[in-house]
Amino acid sequence: MKTAYDVILRPIVTEQSMEDLDIKKYVFEVAKDAGKIEIKKAVEEIFGVSVIKVTTCYIRSKEKRSGAYPKGYTAKRKKAVVKLSEDSKAIEIFEGMA
Repeated sequence: MKTAYDVILRPIVTEQSMEDLDIKKYVFEVAKDAGKIEIKKAVEEIFGVSVIKVTTCYIRSKEKRSGAYPKGYTAKRKKAVVKLSEDSKAIEIFEGMA
């Protein structure tokens, strides 16, 4: 059985993800096999907020190389955009970043 910390791997902090903080949208990297309901329950359990909507997408692997021949690929990932309700508090991890 997975815990909430196995589902939510890390927050994603980019310029694009920071623009949506004022409308209470947060972006997380999640486990590849996690479903939307699992992600919703994990965010509610970890941060004590109420989630309205979860949107997920897969991030494809990209070619990466150093030098001529040791060519490889970055890891495939899954990301989730979580929308919180209006009366919900903000998530503290993202507070000083925007």
